[in-house]
Amino acid sequence: MLGAITGDIIGSVFEFNNYKFKDFEPLFQPKCRFTDDTVCTVAIADALLNHKSPEDTLKEWGRRYWSNGGWGQKFAFWLASSDSMPYNSWGNGSAMRVSACGWLSSSYEEVIESATEVTEITHNHPEGIKGAQAVAAAIFWARSCRSKDWTKCSVMSEFDYDLSSTVDEIRVNNPHSEACQKTVPEALTCVFESVSFEDAIRNAISIGGDSDTIAAIAGSVAEAIYGIPDIIRNHSIEKLPEDMTKIVDQFYSR
Repeated sequence: MLGAITGDIIGSVFEFNNYKFKDFEPLFQPKCRFTDDTVCTVAIADALLNHKSPEDTLKEWGRRYWSNGGWGQKFAFWLASSDSMPYNSWGNGSAMRVSACGWLSSSYEEVIESATEVTEITHNHPEGIKGAQAVAAAIFWARSCRSKDWTKCSVMSEFDYDLSSTVDEIRVNNPHSEACQKTVPEALTCVFESVSFEDAIRNAISIGGDSDTIAAIAGSVAEAIYGIPDIIRNHSIEKLPEDMTKIVDQFYSR
């Protein structure tokens, strides 16, 4: 869960100011902050941990931190509305918020069921659901076996994602996109080509595009493979308000 939050925070300053190199310093820039990716990640964790409606928790947390911005237009309308009907989105918001499903499920079948349940409330397009399922499943497989190669092969087989491009190849032409089908494979490639948690985040920033969300997705899977170094974990937690750290603490104590 903190992997997604960390990726979001580090990527927040690069979303509309892409930096297509891995050598940026410091890792946490002075203006780094949590965005909608973190808010939604915490909301889904809250729903799963405390047996709440995911619709209610997304709206509760989203409205509480409305000013943190970055909301997609349709999701913003959904947050503000009294209507909770899904809107057929294939956006990557489904994939960046789903990491808790990969950790709190005890079987692949449960992962898929949980990821679908928390996704289809908004992103009920097949690509939106597929993106969320793929990320949650990758987390589940990675934490179970800690093998990047096995997890990569499983994602390709189960979800028919083409993960043949390298990070260098993606970096050459990766325009800003918020579609699952244009960001989830790229984020996963950044993880499978990495050598550490930090390296996965740096890969994700370096390919440009929707930097905070790509880094959030990459970070969520990288955490399951590598864990998170304490110094990075502590920097991320310091950026969060108390109500969020309570959910984070509850999540890791679980």
